[in-house]
Formats: sequence, C-alpha cells, structure tokens
Amino acid sequence: MICLLPHCAYLSETSRMLELHRALRELGVEVRVATHGGPHERLLAGIEYDVLGPGLSAARSARFVASAVGLGDPRQSMYDDAELRTYVAAEAEYFRAHGITVAVTGFTVTTLLSTRLAGVRLITEHAGSFVPPVFERRLLPAPTRPVDPRLKNAPDWFARFLVNRTVNRTTAYTSGFNRVAASLGVEGVPSLAAILLGDLSLVPEIPEVLGIPAADVAAWRPGKGYRAGSRLRTVGPLFAHLNLPMPGRVQRFLDRPGPTIYLAMTSTPADQVRSAIAELSRLDVRILVAGTIHDLDDLATDRIMVEGVLPSHLVMPQVELAVTTGGQGSVQTAMACGTPLLGLPLHPEQDLNVALVERLGAARRLTRHDNLATLAAHMLDDRTHLEAAEHIQKLYAAANGPTEAATIIAAS
Repeated sequence: MICLLPHCAYLSETSRMLELHRALRELGVEVRVATHGGPHERLLAGIEYDVLGPGLSAARSARFVASAVGLGDPRQSMYDDAELRTYVAAEAEYFRAHGITVAVTGFTVTTLLSTRLAGVRLITEHAGSFVPPVFERRLLPAPTRPVDPRLKNAPDWFARFLVNRTVNRTTAYTSGFNRVAASLGVEGVPSLAAILLGDLSLVPEIPEVLGIPAADVAAWRPGKGYRAGSRLRTVGPLFAHLNLPMPGRVQRFLDRPGPTIYLAMTSTPADQVRSAIAELSRLDVRILVAGTIHDLDDLATDRIMVEGVLPSHLVMPQVELAVTTGGQGSVQTAMACGTPLLGLPLHPEQDLNVALVERLGAARRLTRHDNLATLAAHMLDDRTHLEAAEHIQKLYAAANGPTEAATIIAAS
C-alpha cells in the first residue's frame, strides 16, 4: 500500500501530492493520504485522508515555513524534539496499521525517521532540481539571500563556490532529527542535503532544463554526507492543476486591455508580498495577486486585484509576466503556459529553479543589484523572454511528469 503525505503548510507540496494522487488512481493503484494538516488542507476536499498527530494550525504552519531550510536558523530542525517525536510515532503507527510499504511525500520531513522506524520505503519529490548531481557539477547559482550572513557581501564567484561545495558537508537543520533518531535507535540524517532526499528521490524536471542527462541522474550514487541507499530518478514537470474554477471577476479583470502581471508569492511573509505590490504598482500595468492565506484586501484598487488561491495554470496563459518566489511548481507552471517569469527567490533551491530557466532566456532572477519595477518593465518590453518561454512550453508538452512519477512509485 502506498501512502501520500502532503505538507499542507505549503500550497506547492499539497498540489503536487494531488497530482500524484490523480495519476496513481488513473493507473488503478490504491492509495492512502495522510497529513499533519495546515492551511491548504482544504484542497484535499473530495479525497479521503487522515490527519496525524496534533495537527498544524495556521499559526504553527506559518512558524514552520519561516523556520524551514534556507529561511530559519540552521541550528534548529523546524520541529522541537517533543513535536518531532510525536509526529514520527504517529506516522510509524499509521504505516503499520494500514500496511503501508511506500511513503511518498513533499517536505513532510518527519518521514525521514518514521519510515525507518516502520521499515517503509521513502520516496520524495521536494528536493526538486536541488539534487547532488547539480551540486557536483557546480550548477547552483550564488544565492540572492544567503543564509550565512558572512556571505551577504561576498563576491558571487565565492558564494557560488561555497554553496555548491557545502550542501552535503553541512549539518545545518539536522540536529533535532539526529537527537530523536538516536533516542529511537534509527538511522539519522547526516547532512542538509540528506534532509531533502528519500530512499528514492524524484527529480521533476526535463533534462533540457536541468542541464543533466536523465541517465547521469539515475547513475548517481551517494558518498559522504548521504544515506547509503539514496537513489534518484528524473521524471517530467510536476506542478499544480488545481480543481478550482476561474472566478468571473478575475476573468473580467484579465480580459481588460493592457499588460497584466500575475504576482503569486505563496508561502511568503505578508510584508514581502506587500513590498512587491508597492514596487510593481509604479508601472502602468494591472496586477493580479494570489494572496493565498494573507489578508491583503486593503491593497486592492482599479489596477490591483487581490484574490486567494487561484488556478495558476488557467491564469498564467493570460498574463504577460509571472512574478513568484521561484518555487519549482510556479516556475514550471509559467513555463508550461509559455509565460516569462521574474523570480524573487527566498532560498537557494528557488535560486536554482529560476536560474535554470534564466539560462535558457525565459526568466530573470532579482538580485541585490536590481530594482523590481525596473526589471519587470524591461521584461515586458523584451520579447526574447516570451520566445524562450514558448520554447520550453513545447518541450514540457512532450512530457507527462505525474504519470512518469506515478509509474515509478507504483513499481516501488
């Protein structure tokens, strides 16, 4: 039996698990779904699922996101030890009770320990393209928001060298996992990179964008800093097709003449979203904001529409520019729609996602040297970004990431 475990503090990870659930059911595979809860749990409506442990309130979810890899203090592990132990025990008990043999997750990282406790195989997708063959080829860009304050003023060449060299050498964010693992007598987590990998990690990107052949990804074997059994497989893009209607008022807003920017900075502090809206409002454009869980209604004007969770795959084909933090799901949605993207990354994984399509001309990454409004205006005036995004759109159209992933999961 397969169990999907979406982390419902994240829209991206919730929606990816929904894509996998759909693809597995289309293959006739029986699946269970379990979650810790969170603000995006409501998207699971219509499928059967269970909530494990005490459940994540909206406030706890916000604290979790703020403490996560690349954002929070690297000396902590997103959970305190008691909370981590509670979720690990609940998951292991659930796996045993329901005969689970394969657990699949997007950033429910407690499964790193619970699967070891229950003897279950762990498959992950949350590393995205942020995987060892990328580090080993020195493909990570210099981070726009370095976690280490000593790198804030470092030259880009040095920051890039360091970020590629240290991911599997640093123990950032692992301390709590290793304390709890030792108390349970199970394998710990040897490095930051190992937090992101399961026994099998799906790499949801096409080789043309990743820049590494699929055979090379599959041939990778773990060395120092990784769990010994870790393996990788490339699948196609994996992004949301939320089963949500396009609100009529949003469609009317999009139908108005003139350029539109879609601002979708999900899982981002509200003050950063507000700042981006203030910058972009200097331009003679309309701005559609996917506010998700934030209360931003006071910012609405004739040119700025604020909504909640929107079906981005229906919105992006109708806008001239998408502005996101560069999560892989939002980047892939933009590319699948042939829409240029401006990325405002918050951590190195998002830097990479934007840099991969920036290398192909379809995106730009906001750096500390750039002004958001100026860069957005430049992209709106330069058709080369649109042409590059439409080229990637054609490449994506030939792939079926959810089905490829589901086929691999079902065979595990």
